[in-house]
Amino acid sequence: MTRTTTTPPEPAVVAAAELSTLDRYLPVWIGLAMVFGIGIGRVLPDLDDWLDEITIGTVSVPIAIGLLAMMYPVLAKVRYTRVGEQLGDRRTLGLSLVMNWIVGPALMFVLAWTFLGDLPELRTGLIIVGLARCIAMVLIWNDLACGNRELGAGLVAVNSVFQIVMYSVLGWFYLTVLPGWLGFETERLDVGIWEIARSVLIFLGVPLLAGFLTRTIGEKRRGTVWYEERFLSRIGPVALYGLLFTIVVLFALQGERITDRPVDVARVAVPLLVYFVTMWFGSFTAGYRLGLPYDRNASVAFTAAGNNFELAIAVAIAVFGVTSGQALAGTIGPLIEVPVLVGLVYVSLWARRRFYARSVDTN
Repeated sequence: MTRTTTTPPEPAVVAAAELSTLDRYLPVWIGLAMVFGIGIGRVLPDLDDWLDEITIGTVSVPIAIGLLAMMYPVLAKVRYTRVGEQLGDRRTLGLSLVMNWIVGPALMFVLAWTFLGDLPELRTGLIIVGLARCIAMVLIWNDLACGNRELGAGLVAVNSVFQIVMYSVLGWFYLTVLPGWLGFETERLDVGIWEIARSVLIFLGVPLLAGFLTRTIGEKRRGTVWYEERFLSRIGPVALYGLLFTIVVLFALQGERITDRPVDVARVAVPLLVYFVTMWFGSFTAGYRLGLPYDRNASVAFTAAGNNFELAIAVAIAVFGVTSGQALAGTIGPLIEVPVLVGLVYVSLWARRRFYARSVDTN
């Protein structure tokens, strides 16, 4: 029978078994990238200093290159005409905003004081991570978990706007006001709106514009079928190559600190692990009870669980210095987030088969 439709299947219909070899063995590649990064960081002790010098302001150029390579293919897949429609569901948008801007920062504040009460620099760094909502890697996890691409891009855009407006306000509240009310030690976070906006513009604005223009021009010149079935399949692997490159750079930069301060790393890793798992399961469970379809629920859960480590690191370095404990806590964030969120991708795909089997079959 002749195929009559020119519209490719939605991401949520793609079975886990159809993941490419690169996708299926992603935990292996990530593990190797971590080991390789630490290795070259130890073999070449001056590498971290050299990489630290390649910056524009407080933005690391190597990390920026990796993140842009990682985000561009994912954003090129988004059907931008559907983003507004996907954000129209009040349940989805409401749940996402509550998890990201109320539950997330409050949970990280509690975990930071519970696990790092005697280590003020690491505690402050952890709180800074909790205030920065994810705008980059979440798109990778959402795509791998067969989440809704249009909704994921929309939620990331909404979080970016909130981040520019609210980051400094929340930093003041969770580091100065709330600890003062509770009789705890207080801290100041002097960071301007422009520093936050610059991070958002670089790590989201550039790949978002590139993805939008690529789809608009590509579909206009060659058609939707060519764009969806041929062009996207060619650039798709670039996202994971960018992810692996970013991981190598991060671990090369922090390899010496990780091996020299294993106890501090472990103490920061524990609350981070609790945070990522709690945020994902809490959001996914709430979305399931609200009756959200799997693809939308997965997008909300991964958006809630991830954090904008590039902003957190930039803020920590700008305010407290590159060698500070706050900066160390910020850099440990993605080192824990990456393997944990990869694991949650597989949990999400299992939950799809377990709790959404009927809706998947009917698709």
